[in-house]
Amino acid sequence: MNNIIKKCKVIDKEYNYFTVICDDAKPGRGKLSGLAISVKDCICVKDVESTAGSKILKGYRPLFDATVIEKIRKEGGMIIGKTSQDAFGFGSFNTNVGLGFKVPKNPFDKERTTGGSSGGGAGLTQKADFPHVALTESTGGSIENPAAFCGVIGFCPTYGRVSRYGLISYADSLDKIGLMSKTVKDLRKVLEVISGYDDKDATSLKEKINFESKTKKFKIGLIKFDQGVDPEIKTAVEGAVKKLKNVEVAEVSLPITFKYGIPTYYIISTSEASSNLARLCGLRYGIEGNPKNKSFNEYFSEIRSQNFNEESKRRIILGTFARMAGYRDAYYIKATKVRTKIIDEYKNLFKTFDVIVSPTMPVVAPKFSEINKMSALQQYLMDVLTVGPNLAGIPHASIPVGNKEGLPIGLMACTDHLQEGKLLEFLQLVEDSS
Repeated sequence: MNNIIKKCKVIDKEYNYFTVICDDAKPGRGKLSGLAISVKDCICVKDVESTAGSKILKGYRPLFDATVIEKIRKEGGMIIGKTSQDAFGFGSFNTNVGLGFKVPKNPFDKERTTGGSSGGGAGLTQKADFPHVALTESTGGSIENPAAFCGVIGFCPTYGRVSRYGLISYADSLDKIGLMSKTVKDLRKVLEVISGYDDKDATSLKEKINFESKTKKFKIGLIKFDQGVDPEIKTAVEGAVKKLKNVEVAEVSLPITFKYGIPTYYIISTSEASSNLARLCGLRYGIEGNPKNKSFNEYFSEIRSQNFNEESKRRIILGTFARMAGYRDAYYIKATKVRTKIIDEYKNLFKTFDVIVSPTMPVVAPKFSEINKMSALQQYLMDVLTVGPNLAGIPHASIPVGNKEGLPIGLMACTDHLQEGKLLEFLQLVEDSS
């Protein structure tokens, strides 16, 4: 175990993948014995600093384990540390880290992004030469995006499949805890352990995963979407599908999802984030200051101004506006109705197809210098392919299927609600054909 921790420290020194490394990590006995588990910083680990990548939660050490951590420990998984993320999950490139935090670097090119918001977990999964699975979280693409940019498998289950108890929330109706690994086999092993009902989470589901799913002939819907997608990425994904044996493939479209997905996602997510982060005011929660001779508003504003980064402030302001009494019906309520239309659009396709496939990201991992030139809106548009399945709450995953100039390309596959077994079966098919 000490050897794994030493390796983690060497990797971290070069790539900035950790916020905390657990020097006292110990192996256990069970289904996950011998497997190192890294944990995204927004998932609570008892007595280990858990800040959701933010300065305002610096020093917070939970008095409890998140349900997923309890389950992993029980089966002998070794918690090796907390991994870097965009503060509170606010970002597509893991460049929006909290004030004072270091930006993680792509494992294939240090001048490029890991992708976000689960960038630390993705980069570590690629660099680790020891048995490892990253415990991560997705709101609008935070698992699939960095998995694609770092060339690993990223798996996001059905909303409610994995308990969110102990997750530091971004947007409650969208957050899902998932996994990253190099192999489908390791991913499946951990998913089996962390899934299941939890009476501490009212949104958790009681249905069990059918891990013995056997599909005679996969009917694949290949999403037709050319706008903004690098032609080489499109070709790589189509080529990966053509390699598969005993499948039927047809082009499909998601017009509502691609037209309204981005605005729907950002209205809902920022509104819920604005509510969730209101508690971090330096009194009961969040870093504390000196309230002497200050009104509540003065103290509250000072703490938040000094400790939230620019992107966190932007999303809080956007969300507060969208849920104000005079605008709630026009923005937030309307966005929730559009989400229902998006769910229906996916459901209609799943009446015919077993799995829906697309590129994960429209580009390969960009350079930091390129990201710095992007506007906030341009950065938000990077999520165009990943927000749909996240809004619909369906299981989806990214798996590497090639590269462009040495940088990995991801294929994203989606199945209907509660069809994780079928999704794992399809990922294994892709992995075996590569």
